[in-house]
Amino acid sequence: MRVALVNPAWSFDHSIYFGCREAHLPLELGYSKALLEQGGHEVLMLDGALDGLSNAEMAERVAAFTADMTVLTTAPTYLFWRCAQPELRVPKEFLVALDGRGGRTVAVGPHGSTTPAPSLSKLGVDLVVRGECEEIVAKLAAKLAEGGALDEVPSLAFRRNGDLVVTGGPHAARFTDLPALSWPVEWLQRHPHHHHRYGTEPVGPGAEVEASRGCPYNCSFCAKIDFRDQYRRRDTAIILEEIDGLIAAGVRYVYFIDEIFLPRRDLLEALVERPIEFGVQTRIDLWKPEMLDLLGAAGCVSIEAGVESLTEEGRASLDKKCRMSTDDLADRLIHARRSVPFVQANLIAMAGDDAAMVKAWREKLLAAGVWANDPVPLYPYPASPDYRRLWGEPDDRAWERAHEHYLGQFERLSDIQEDEPLPLTELEAACSCR
Repeated sequence: MRVALVNPAWSFDHSIYFGCREAHLPLELGYSKALLEQGGHEVLMLDGALDGLSNAEMAERVAAFTADMTVLTTAPTYLFWRCAQPELRVPKEFLVALDGRGGRTVAVGPHGSTTPAPSLSKLGVDLVVRGECEEIVAKLAAKLAEGGALDEVPSLAFRRNGDLVVTGGPHAARFTDLPALSWPVEWLQRHPHHHHRYGTEPVGPGAEVEASRGCPYNCSFCAKIDFRDQYRRRDTAIILEEIDGLIAAGVRYVYFIDEIFLPRRDLLEALVERPIEFGVQTRIDLWKPEMLDLLGAAGCVSIEAGVESLTEEGRASLDKKCRMSTDDLADRLIHARRSVPFVQANLIAMAGDDAAMVKAWREKLLAAGVWANDPVPLYPYPASPDYRRLWGEPDDRAWERAHEHYLGQFERLSDIQEDEPLPLTELEAACSCR
């Protein structure tokens, strides 16, 4: 089969989107490409930002390729599936331009994973994949190539005679043995961005790598129930093979997109010997001082650590299961800063956290060289426990409900939300998503 894999040309005007606007490697499509090619399929992979193409231009490339199946992601790379933009206007823009010239159309991403029916309707695709997508995309291509029935492929949703057919719940990939990825050299040359790096000057191209997937914790705000949930570690030899390939291609910084980068001595000791710097997101309470020292020696230049609340009661209400006191967390963050140039403590807006206390704590950390953000409100994503606590299992209006709640609850939004967010209906009406 001829399969096109597309990461749209993203724009986020008037969106609540919390993620980074820079170009990032579409890891889910990279894995899909590797597995598809192992299965003997011919693959065209496009990325709007990294190819420098508009959605209309990518549609023409797919049409010229005469794809039998076109797969597009509804969120900009696995890194941002947990904080995806609620609206589907950009993927829809690509599909409108494609105009039926890409064979079977398949959407992958957090939207279809949690709410398959409205995702099918809004996008007008033939199929959505529920959950982590690379293994399902490969199985789907193999089944279609042999003329098999869609019902035999797990974790799909589609319509048959107007009725919704769901072949199973969200998929969790094996992940641990996924092959080392390689990327077009021109993509890496167009990837100067060093994700979440501050305070040190970027040198050379950046890239994203995945050492583990999922998280063993279940914090109430984290949108991972329907994808990237179960914690798995990728084989160290495969990670190092991928990183060595990136180094050979000129990359000098990688960001580990892991939901939670846990202490891992063998990997860190191997990175000590390699000319690469990197960033991670983690929980500082899971790191002993000795391992933080090794983290810095291995080349870590950026830590984003989730603290969330400055009271033990607040952290408990978020199901953080944190066993350290607020003072101990501060001490551990300050210790990390001794060997890592940029350390950030993430805070979220909590009703029980006193503004004066937050201000004093932030000033204490800043004096020690640690950045703690001004607490920001959280969006109750349909794949999070918070959504289910408020409204139960997500239905066809889950994204609209979460969006209305968020816009109605907060007057001040995140610093990165540059434009005033619009209602979801207005965002999607511009591309006839409804």
